[in-house]
Amino acid sequence: MEGLYLVFGEGLSEEANRLAQGLARALWQAPPPGLLEAVPAYATLYLEYDPKRLSRKALLRRLRGLAPEEEGVGRVVEIPVRYDGEDLQEVARRTGLSQVEVKRRHQAPLYRVYALGFTPGFPFLAPVDEALRLPRRAHPRPRVPAHSVAMAGAQTGIYPLPSPGGWHLLGTALVAVYDLHREPAFLLSPGDWVRFREAEGPPPPEPAPLDLLPPSPRFPALRVEEPGLLDLVVDGGRFGAGHLGLARSGPLDPYSAGVANRLVGNPAGTPLLEFAHKGPVLTALRALVAAFAGYGFVALLDGEEIAPGRSFLWPKGKALRFRPKGKGVRGYLAVAGGLEALPFWGSVSPDLRGRVGRPLRAGDVLGLKALRSARPGLAFPLRPLAFRLRLLPGPDVSREALGAFLSVPFRVARADRMGVELLGPEVPGGEGLSKATPLGGVQVPPSGRPLVLLADKGSLGGYAMPVRVVPEDLWLLGQVWPGAEIWFTCWQDREKLHMKVPWPPDREAP
Repeated sequence: MEGLYLVFGEGLSEEANRLAQGLARALWQAPPPGLLEAVPAYATLYLEYDPKRLSRKALLRRLRGLAPEEEGVGRVVEIPVRYDGEDLQEVARRTGLSQVEVKRRHQAPLYRVYALGFTPGFPFLAPVDEALRLPRRAHPRPRVPAHSVAMAGAQTGIYPLPSPGGWHLLGTALVAVYDLHREPAFLLSPGDWVRFREAEGPPPPEPAPLDLLPPSPRFPALRVEEPGLLDLVVDGGRFGAGHLGLARSGPLDPYSAGVANRLVGNPAGTPLLEFAHKGPVLTALRALVAAFAGYGFVALLDGEEIAPGRSFLWPKGKALRFRPKGKGVRGYLAVAGGLEALPFWGSVSPDLRGRVGRPLRAGDVLGLKALRSARPGLAFPLRPLAFRLRLLPGPDVSREALGAFLSVPFRVARADRMGVELLGPEVPGGEGLSKATPLGGVQVPPSGRPLVLLADKGSLGGYAMPVRVVPEDLWLLGQVWPGAEIWFTCWQDREKLHMKVPWPPDREAP
């Protein structure tokens, strides 16, 4: 997995954005094999690809011969807003304007939808009146309420769902811009235009989750007696949906998930169960061949301990439990034939922030995707857990930031499926116009506290990204816990250093 940014211009440019959006649409008309993502933002287009199937040179050749698809006439959509945001008074104080004038100036422009991203359906709108422009918060809030209308710098937008966020909250939208149970699910599209109008009334409810577990499995296989802390049915992840803001999802530790599937003869990416911190209690509803891989647990079947990295026969009616043991926090349980779930946008993996899928609950019955025989008793040795991660330069690399990462170890302050927040020396950071955020990208807000972006990250973000973790090392971050120590090293591979390519790409571009 590698990536590059095509740069069409600097700053806020409608022409550059039309090029980025048009080229993304043209690519998806006939995507080359190996293209994983094409995520446009204000003046950039981030392309992610599998280098084993699509080389960088071949991708650039394809781009040189591609004409951006013309943008149609965008709709004008009016969004009613109740101006009750908790930052409204602070924005007025810092801009020297009255609250009435802040509201008037925020409503005056006709905003272009430059991109969707961050969370599903989040519209990036611009330009904000210059008198209102304030930088993002020094450190993002851990939770912004759904439907919040906010602004940062020249941008304004609407949070469709509860999520972290560093923008200034002005009010509440009275219509939902994202709802999976509505057609269309996304109210706005890039190229549309938005006008805000002050109004009163109740906000819409938060979007209801879309269940991906079939109510009646074809081949019932196991029943959840007690759920763990976070039990998810995951496959290889959701590709090609970053331009809508949907998360990649998939296993947070793809190495362990791959081992579990191989042990029972499943192809890579076959749906299996991921659990974290505390495992579930499961009863087999038929005889199964299963395998457990991961760290921090052992499996217990009828009191017998099963170490990670082994396949075993799971008799009908027997309960499987998991007991903490050793370092690590995440385990994977695969069954021969895989688990049955309903795909959304090409994947059965939940996007919990996007309300796609849900964790397992007591009483859930999981079925097999297919009936397939397998031989138990296989064992693979698992790699040792050594939290020494290699870094590559990111789009906002600086000598000072790279030096800070390589100077001393960092400690994990917080870790979840969205990312790992680090404590250590203050890293030079900052902000700018939002751009695509690659898996493993390390964002550094003005507070200087880095956040490594993982499977459930937002697809766009505006904090500086001086480095990124080598994709082959990301599985380790699926096993960290608060207080764990991480060392960073620099991987000097010249083929992977160049993340930015100006448009049109020169024939000698790296």
